[in-house]
Amino acid sequence: MKINTKMLLFILSTTIIIFVAVIGYVTIKSKKMALDDAIKIADSYANQYANYTKAKLNVDMDISRTMAYAFKGYKDIPVKQRIEIYNTFLHNIIIDNENYISVWANWQLTTIDSSWTEAYGRMRYTYYRENEMIKNKVEKLNTDGDILNSAYYKMKVSKLETVMDPYPFSYTGSENDQILETSVCVPILDNNKFVGLAGLDLSLDRFKSIINSIRPFEGSYAYLIANNGALVTYPDEKMLNKKLSEILPDDNENYKIESNVQDGKKFSYFSKNKTTGKEFYISHSPIYIGKSITPWSLAIAVPLQVIMHQALKNYTVSIFVGLLGLIILSVIILIISKNITLPLQKTTKVIKQLALGDIDKNKQLAIRTGDEIEEISDSVNSLIVGLNKTSDFATHIGNGNLDAKFEIISDKDILGKSLIEMRNSLQKAKEEDEKRKIEDEKIKWSTQGLAKFGEILRQNNDNIETLSFNIIKNLVNYLGAAQGAFYIKTNNEEDETFYELSAAIAYDRKKNISKKIKSGEGLVGRCVHEKLTIYMIDVPKDYVRITSGLGEANPRCLLLVPLKLNDDVLSVVEIISFYEIEKYKINFVEKVGESIASTISSVKINERTALLLKQSQQQGEELAAQEEEMRQNLEELQATQEDAARREGELSGLWEALSMNSSIAIFDMSGNIIDINDKNLEIVGSTREQMLGKNLASLASEAKDNPVAYKKFWEDLKMGKSRTRIFSETLKGRETWTSETYTPIHDKSGKPIKILNVGTDITQSKKNEIETNDMLEHAFNKISKHEETEKDLKIQIKKLKYKIQNT
Repeated sequence: MKINTKMLLFILSTTIIIFVAVIGYVTIKSKKMALDDAIKIADSYANQYANYTKAKLNVDMDISRTMAYAFKGYKDIPVKQRIEIYNTFLHNIIIDNENYISVWANWQLTTIDSSWTEAYGRMRYTYYRENEMIKNKVEKLNTDGDILNSAYYKMKVSKLETVMDPYPFSYTGSENDQILETSVCVPILDNNKFVGLAGLDLSLDRFKSIINSIRPFEGSYAYLIANNGALVTYPDEKMLNKKLSEILPDDNENYKIESNVQDGKKFSYFSKNKTTGKEFYISHSPIYIGKSITPWSLAIAVPLQVIMHQALKNYTVSIFVGLLGLIILSVIILIISKNITLPLQKTTKVIKQLALGDIDKNKQLAIRTGDEIEEISDSVNSLIVGLNKTSDFATHIGNGNLDAKFEIISDKDILGKSLIEMRNSLQKAKEEDEKRKIEDEKIKWSTQGLAKFGEILRQNNDNIETLSFNIIKNLVNYLGAAQGAFYIKTNNEEDETFYELSAAIAYDRKKNISKKIKSGEGLVGRCVHEKLTIYMIDVPKDYVRITSGLGEANPRCLLLVPLKLNDDVLSVVEIISFYEIEKYKINFVEKVGESIASTISSVKINERTALLLKQSQQQGEELAAQEEEMRQNLEELQATQEDAARREGELSGLWEALSMNSSIAIFDMSGNIIDINDKNLEIVGSTREQMLGKNLASLASEAKDNPVAYKKFWEDLKMGKSRTRIFSETLKGRETWTSETYTPIHDKSGKPIKILNVGTDITQSKKNEIETNDMLEHAFNKISKHEETEKDLKIQIKKLKYKIQNT
């Protein structure tokens, strides 16, 4: 199809689709808006008339509440006078309110008859209308007990204001004059105690005219529902006092009408009349009367057919307007399509030629419509110019002119950008090729150098000095440097580590320079300490000078490379040059340095091995002489050990013999017992566990009786002096005398480390000494008194000698 046909087809079909969608949307929207408006009106009417009905019933509730409040002061009035006053009050209320069927008051018998003590029983005083006359009656009720399911008993228990559900009632007792009424009741309370009930009865006919007049729409109607779901008013009076569950069982079940009324909820729903087939919208509004908890509900039913009438009218008008618009739009589209297609045909012809590769500049378009079509033609012309420029640029690139200039048409010129990227890629490839050649030359240079130095290291690995000179000589020549030095790690006799200049070279002449450098000293020492290559292009003036027959000059750069093996710097190479040393040459020196370090390590190991071999031969001879001397010493040692064993046996026997007759204890230098023999434990009557760790101060009475002497006693022991201690004590009821010797035990340095205590029982000796002293004293007394003869004196002296010998 041509563009002209397409525009008519697609635009008109699209317009029709949009038209149908808009008409459908407007129709649905109109229906919804009409329905929403009707719902709002119905809800508003339901709420308005519910409030009106509520106000009417609240007036009746207020009168009942006034009666209940007025009757609270009954105690202050005598019973007889009280009844007359309250009856007059009831009579006046029914006269002033023609709408009331009756006015009444119930009193518990306990408030009327002081002799009545039961909680049940009541008096009811009623004024009612009958045949346009006001009558009254007094009734005594419930004297046998309260009726538990009666409305009176429920209000008596709840003590709440109540509007009773509708009920038919006749004051004559005849069904012929029964009317549908309700009661408005307020309890009479005395300090929250139920004493009676005041209220009035209302005919529900008064609400018929009000409710039946509510017709917000044609065909709509309203009705009033009591708390128990019974109809108070309804267009069909046969349905009055019937429950919704009987009249509309399906709606009641689906929408929980009676339950929502009892809960005082505001709700609505759609319902279809089964008889007429009409669909209604029904809105319910709650009516709360006074303080009662039994709300009623006002409902308004609105037919949907009436609501949707205006929406259908609007739909017809929308269809007519839309068809007229479609006709006008078709004419306009036809005119516009003609003005568009003709220039497009010319443009299409040129574009087809461009597609075939015909980019002749003379075929540019000349369209001046002042719109997008002119912009299209200008774009085609720009494309022709751009393709010609691109063709010229591609020709230059093909001829190898990579510096040819080219300007892209715009930031979105993909072809132009691709050509520029192609040129840049070719330039980059050319540069990369040149770099690759240079890198190949560097790799070749490094490879040849590694092979050359590998051969040098293999030929000169038996002498460290020769090897050092050949390495630095060839390295300076291969790098094209001016001077070089080679330092090797050395240890002197004091086991100090330093780096000694092993070889130096300058202009192919060997220089004998003696120089030693420690780690951290100068640039060489810094290189050793940091274990890193040092490369300087700003060499200090006084560091080194290069001399020749024509004069001397400062070098341009300095290179120091540590030659490491297992992170240990074995030597340092120092290179001095007039020219900067390139990075790949520095890398070469570092890499060949690993092989040099390994070779130097091997050479040094070989030299050290030879030296050790010579030393081992000397030491072998010395070892043979020492072996003979050791054999002699061993014989002497064996004799000494035998003598020591003999003495140890003697000491062991001595210790056992001493332990049998003496109490022994060993103290540390603080006076704590660290060992004790069985003899001592037997004397003190304790176990070893009880005695170990005890301090001498807790056992010796001198420590308490004479602390100064005891302190001096212990200080002498610490100074290495022996001390003797004689004391008496009572053990197991027997006085015992003990002589103890405290002897310090010294270590090899002569320092006291323990105290040996040896105790001897001298009880018998002490007794003999006492008896001897007594005999001497007695003899001296006799002699002084001249009571003894010479013969007697001799006898006494013999006895004394015997005693002394025994002692």
